Amino acid sequence: MQALQPTSQRETIFNNEVISRFELYNSLFLTLPFYKVKDTGTLLPLFIKSCEDGVKNHETPHKLIEEFFAKYTPNTNPQDIIDLLFRFIQYIERQVVLFDAVEDASFNKLNVADEQTSLRALFLKANDDKKLHRKVDHLIEEFSLRLVLTAHPTQFYPGSVLAIINDLTTAIRSNDISTINQLLQQLGKTPFFNKKSPTPVDEALSLAWYLENVFYFAAANIQAGLNQLLSEYHIDPKKVIELGFWPGGDRDGNPNVHPETTLQVSRMLRQILFRCYYRDFRNLKRRITFRGVEDHIATLHDVLYKNAFDSNIELKDISPFIIENLNKIKQTLVSDHGGLFSDLVDDLLRKVELYRSHFASLDIRQDSRILRKVHAYCREQKPINSLFSKDYDQLPEAEKLKALTFKNAKIIYSGQQDNLIEDTLQTIAQLQQMQAENGEEACHRFIISNCQQASDILQLMELFLWNGWEAETLTIDFVPLFETVNDLAGAGEIMEALYTHPFYLQHLKRRGGKQDIMLGFSDSTKDGGYLMANWSIFKAKVALTKVSEEHNIKLAFFDGRGGPPARGGGKTHRFYASMGKEIANKNIQLTIQGQTISSQYGSVDSAAFNIEQLINAGISSGVKEKHNVLLDKANYTILDSMAKDSYDAFLALRQHPLFLPYLETLSPLSLLSKITISSRPVKRNGGEALKLDDLRAISFVTSWSQLKQNIPGFYGVGTALKNQEDAGNWEQVKNTYQESGYFKTIVDNCMMSMSKSDFAITAYLAKDKKFGEFWKVLHNEFELSKKMLIKLSGHHALMENYPVEKRSIAIREKIILPLVLIQHFALEKLQHDLNDEKRQAYEKLAIRTVYGIVNAGRNLA
Repeated sequence: MQALQPTSQRETIFNNEVISRFELYNSLFLTLPFYKVKDTGTLLPLFIKSCEDGVKNHETPHKLIEEFFAKYTPNTNPQDIIDLLFRFIQYIERQVVLFDAVEDASFNKLNVADEQTSLRALFLKANDDKKLHRKVDHLIEEFSLRLVLTAHPTQFYPGSVLAIINDLTTAIRSNDISTINQLLQQLGKTPFFNKKSPTPVDEALSLAWYLENVFYFAAANIQAGLNQLLSEYHIDPKKVIELGFWPGGDRDGNPNVHPETTLQVSRMLRQILFRCYYRDFRNLKRRITFRGVEDHIATLHDVLYKNAFDSNIELKDISPFIIENLNKIKQTLVSDHGGLFSDLVDDLLRKVELYRSHFASLDIRQDSRILRKVHAYCREQKPINSLFSKDYDQLPEAEKLKALTFKNAKIIYSGQQDNLIEDTLQTIAQLQQMQAENGEEACHRFIISNCQQASDILQLMELFLWNGWEAETLTIDFVPLFETVNDLAGAGEIMEALYTHPFYLQHLKRRGGKQDIMLGFSDSTKDGGYLMANWSIFKAKVALTKVSEEHNIKLAFFDGRGGPPARGGGKTHRFYASMGKEIANKNIQLTIQGQTISSQYGSVDSAAFNIEQLINAGISSGVKEKHNVLLDKANYTILDSMAKDSYDAFLALRQHPLFLPYLETLSPLSLLSKITISSRPVKRNGGEALKLDDLRAISFVTSWSQLKQNIPGFYGVGTALKNQEDAGNWEQVKNTYQESGYFKTIVDNCMMSMSKSDFAITAYLAKDKKFGEFWKVLHNEFELSKKMLIKLSGHHALMENYPVEKRSIAIREKIILPLVLIQHFALEKLQHDLNDEKRQAYEKLAIRTVYGIVNAGRNLA
């Protein structure tokens, strides 16, 4: 396990290895003659300085930019100004990439091994403690970590750019100036995104780059280290790491995902995996040239080659066959050749045991409201129509549960099917084919988003029985997703109804008595604000753990976490390490999305480090099995009261008549649908007027982050803390902060979110006739939150205890400050009457700034 260096030492390394290198390579970068635009590299530093001075003086972006061009490029026409701003954007986008590469190149120096906090240290301690030894053995047997890569509108780099970033990081690590210069030139001439929106298959292919180039190696390396540790303590190897995948399977609100898409992605993952296997096998074959293994080598070569490159072969799960032959090769090496090169066989064996024939499990996700429509449609068809009353949909929930029959039937479909109905029915039938081709693990989970009642799950199970599945062989796990504050509050009651339902209980027994439950941070934050979202999820986890334990169900929480704290990101492993025995934590599952993929899992080293952190967090939390102090009456009461106050403040803000107009006018929200980096619409009801409830959480959070206000990551926290201080409860709040790692992590992540905010950029709005007073409301809560959080933590500034991360954020924010101001400039221009040509130019200008701003934040959206 790796841990952070001492703070002062890390700061020194960061200054020498990151800041100094970036300044050196950036000076080289600014001299490159890109795009035949004279003096762009010379003008950019002057523009950056003008932006910084303008913000200090609270100038409007329009005035700032107009004065800059009047001073440095007089007599320039408006079109030339737009062209030059585009060149600035292109440079800055690539400066962000350069800083990422420099920072990633220093990863191992900033994060060094600390044996005191490793799993090995835990095992050593267990040597002298039999009770601890038994507990560790049991935990290892039960523990698993599932990382699920999700399609995400801010993870837009194509494979060509990812490869350059990877090579650039390697060159920087070895100070290869010549190669760095060439790669920077290549980066400057390589498009960062497509001219048209990607399909879900395109997104899957882009994301699969990480599977092939990072996770394939990182997860196997971690598993190898764990197996070695277990063998030293005479414990059988245990598969701990699982990979999941959403692109192509997640159809919630995405009309571009179809059954053929899902099948195509499943097959694509399979083919990429077998190409990885074949690449490794060729290295193995070059070394194992001994007698006694020729037949097995030839057989595996033929099988792996055909599965990697022949699109006409019959697809089936051949992983047992590969494992069998690899084991026979290893046996011969050990018995006849002194075990020479058996480590190569072990490496490939480990990978096949981890990834089988599917690489990553493809999850299916659909909204409960769509699934209810499908069930209603099927009830109208023969012979199902005779089983249900006409008023079924109006029945109370208890009556609905009694009306469900779970009878197998072959429906005779008649009439025209809605596209979403057709998609659901075809996907259900198709899952059997996918499991036959890639194995059961290839696609075995159906996630029901917006799950609000037990019948949402049970009706979906009936759909499976009506479309080719048998109850006894229903190899599907049904996963409710609870997202809003209200849904989270009622989650325990819904699961109680399912656990006591005879049909569902029988299904769970056939599935090993295990239930996965997904909890969504994004929508709960949009719905109730930062503090209420975190507290609602905490309480839901406690309630769900309790009801699951009462029914002897093995519970695994699947956390839908986005990149920023507003969507559940931040110091994620600290959340898991701080769980008490009241929250199931033996199976950690979480989504990895957006810039979190590239920032935390962009290289083999960083991926291995973060995987280790999560594994250690889960194991150490389970070993301690400590009581969670937030459940003590005093702590619980104070958090409950603060969450309510925060929720009330956030709800009042949401209900403000200027809330949505402010976001639509001053952020690029209304333009996000025109960004060609996602196959998914920015809102669920694509053809209707914009409503806050229909707006996707990612679009909501992204818009606030573009404004550099990050409202979903802090709003209401200051009010909640001040209310407690005014009520004379400040000492109790401090005690809760000091005693609870969970609450401390919430505070730390909130401070991170605020560190990526800068109200000085929009300070000119204080005098705006329409939005001035509303801006002051936002700014006042920010200042109050900052003051109260600093007081609570005992620090003098935000993120004082994370100086390196704070410095990294500051540099990134400085790099992209011009992008933010260019965006405001373009959006202000769009408020005026323009001809079509100028409107398109300013829209394109505003849209182009979004990419770099998001990338610089790494976990902003």
